[in-house]
Amino acid sequence: MRGSERQDPDTRAADAPDAPAPVARAAEAVSEGELRIVPANHASWDDLQAILTGTAGRCQCERQRLGDRDWWHLPVEERAAIFREETHCGDPRAKETIGLVAYLDGEPAGWCAVDRRGVYGRVRGSPVPWKERPFENKDDDTVWAIPCLVVRKGYRHRHLTYELVAAAVDYARERGARAIEGYPLLTGGKEVIWDEMSVGSVGAFAAAGFREVSHPTKRRVVMRVDL
Repeated sequence: MRGSERQDPDTRAADAPDAPAPVARAAEAVSEGELRIVPANHASWDDLQAILTGTAGRCQCERQRLGDRDWWHLPVEERAAIFREETHCGDPRAKETIGLVAYLDGEPAGWCAVDRRGVYGRVRGSPVPWKERPFENKDDDTVWAIPCLVVRKGYRHRHLTYELVAAAVDYARERGARAIEGYPLLTGGKEVIWDEMSVGSVGAFAAAGFREVSHPTKRRVVMRVDL
């Protein structure tokens, strides 16, 4: 199984209900656990909130979507209300959602934001994705992105981000994406705090077939896979 038997130094501080067919990954084990990944609308709101604790709980995965300026002035309760509306948690009939939820041994363990790149205000406003690609079209809805991964405390260091990234690729492909990007952090093998690694590790993206397309800063790379 992808990533279940190798140690990548970039994953030290970042790892990431019944699954409907499109993104179910029939993993036999993730560090000796049974893994299922579902679109967020097939997960409960309480399960998702169990994953988003600490800084992630305060963010409610809205900073990437709203952008720094709009996000900063919103109370946590308003961020959560927006997030809940966008995920459609608990509504399996919803036509779309904005991410995936991982369950390990039946317990909510990880979250992966995945959607059309253009909806992420912080991605649009950051120099990282565009610095070495000045002609890239920010409004191209056929390009998707994975800007954030969260793994619940107690479930880290078990390669969940490897599986979440791979499932996000499947999810985007089946919804018409022609490419999907990530913006992982280079750690140089050093220990970093979990919050920094919310963008994911290079190893998790490489294992899912992503390749580096630009290296805009000393610690960040843009990785992409064409579908």
